[in-house]
Amino acid sequence: MGHANARLTFHGRCLLVRRVEFDRRPIAHVAAELGVSRQCAHRWVGRFRKEGWDGLAERRSGPRACPSQTPAKTEERVLAARRELRAGPDHIAAATGVPARTVTRILRRHGVPVLAACDPVTGAQIRALRESERRYEHDAPGDMIHLDVKKLGRIPDGGGWRIHGRSQAVRGRGIGYDFVHTAIDDHTRLAYAEVLPDEKGITSAAFLTRAAVFFAACGIPRIQRVLTDNAKNYRTSRAFQQACAQLGARQKFTRPRHPWTNGKAERLNRTLATEWAYRRPYTSNDQRTQALGPWLEHYNTKRPHSALGGQPPITRLSPRS
Repeated sequence: MGHANARLTFHGRCLLVRRVEFDRRPIAHVAAELGVSRQCAHRWVGRFRKEGWDGLAERRSGPRACPSQTPAKTEERVLAARRELRAGPDHIAAATGVPARTVTRILRRHGVPVLAACDPVTGAQIRALRESERRYEHDAPGDMIHLDVKKLGRIPDGGGWRIHGRSQAVRGRGIGYDFVHTAIDDHTRLAYAEVLPDEKGITSAAFLTRAAVFFAACGIPRIQRVLTDNAKNYRTSRAFQQACAQLGARQKFTRPRHPWTNGKAERLNRTLATEWAYRRPYTSNDQRTQALGPWLEHYNTKRPHSALGGQPPITRLSPRS
């Protein structure tokens, strides 16, 4: 693979050298034909005269020595922490004492894929990454609450395929699904979630009411807007509409077939799946459900959040010590 900005491939460099050295054509004319500058053409011809055809091969564009580069032992410690924790630079920095920016450079230098492209269980890269620079954030806590539902297959007693393997796993067909209802404050990223048996409108309405109580206890007494997708349990449910009215919150909906409009809830769902639901193999469905509360406490009070400058969500409500 050539340099990202290289105008000539190896074949193009050979062609340039043949026309200049063997056909005795003016170097300026050949450079114009191949779409490169005269300086570039002179550089490749000079390398050929000094090193022969080997001089036209790809070579690293960085300096030959970098005395300030992180020591190899430290880099290996960072890579080992990434493999063990399967976490981002902020978590690795806290575990190793290496600054997060340095961790990022080390991971990039060694070609380690970002977490979003990896299997949360094995850490292997399984998908390409699509990013967007368009972001927004409301000015104050409670200005908008994002709601969504994450559906998870229930775990049979004794554990599923993540423990026993697919060939030996206890068959879980027919045991149904858990519905993880999630709510996240747009400004603080403070999150609340419950594992419920369905995603009906009355269930979603009751969840919204309990979420409002949780946010009020954390210092968000008023919810101005509630943003959801266009599912029936949100759009057409009278119970959910009444719950919004009782809170004095205006109901808003995402654009149809544009799930990224509710991106903060979608990102919370992915974090839930990666760091709680699939973080370790559970031996029962109850064990996984019981682990949600402690994880939420960690998410809200200790887990660094990249959108908050590496601080946990609670810091946007509590004064810093």
